Amino acid sequence: MSSLSGKVQTVLGLVEPSKLGRTLTHEHLTMTFDFCYCPPPPSHEATSKEPIMMKNLFWIQKNPYSHKENLWLNQETEAIKEELLYFKAKGGGALVENTTTGISRDVQTLKWLAEETGVHIISGAGFYVDATHSSETKAMSVEQLTDVLINEILHGADGTSIKCGVIGEIGCSWPLTESERKVLQATAQAQAQLGCPVIIHPGRNPSAPFQITRILQEAGIDISKTVMSHLDR
Repeated sequence: MSSLSGKVQTVLGLVEPSKLGRTLTHEHLTMTFDFCYCPPPPSHEATSKEPIMMKNLFWIQKNPYSHKENLWLNQETEAIKEELLYFKAKGGGALVENTTTGISRDVQTLKWLAEETGVHIISGAGFYVDATHSSETKAMSVEQLTDVLINEILHGADGTSIKCGVIGEIGCSWPLTESERKVLQATAQAQAQLGCPVIIHPGRNPSAPFQITRILQEAGIDISKTVMSHLDR
């Protein structure tokens, strides 16, 4: 891992930290949120299936998780490209894309966006909250999960050669599930080997960050390279 030391690994390759410029550290450029879908009352079912239009916008704003298309945040790549170009024109240089397995990480689209805009994009390795874990993920041992994380950093994610540059955001619920605990332990072990940064999505409870920190430290993480997100919720 000495070849990675002191570098930032983007979806287009290694970059010197001094070349990043102003950096956004927690963004989602493309993702899906289907696991959060909340079926509406029968009287509103037809509305939940309509395209997003002016006539139903008020209803969608009041019921954001009950409109299926509203949870598909992966359809507007041209609009995202324009936003990134605006970001770059105003002095932006890089961003960390926190979408992980479970909410439709798309490293190929991230690579395309980086090529089209010149913005450095760092993709996140790992798994989101338990509700998005597949049966295969839940059946994995800590050692197997560690191997997945290391592979996504060193060799490529989602069957591609496009490499992640951070671990996270690692999703945690409250109370923490056994599958999430294993992922946290694997995250710590992978980070201890790789030395890369880690980003955590804690559960919605004041005790969650402290519980997560303890699990990570007991598993060997360098806590100084760990970001605990969403503490202002």
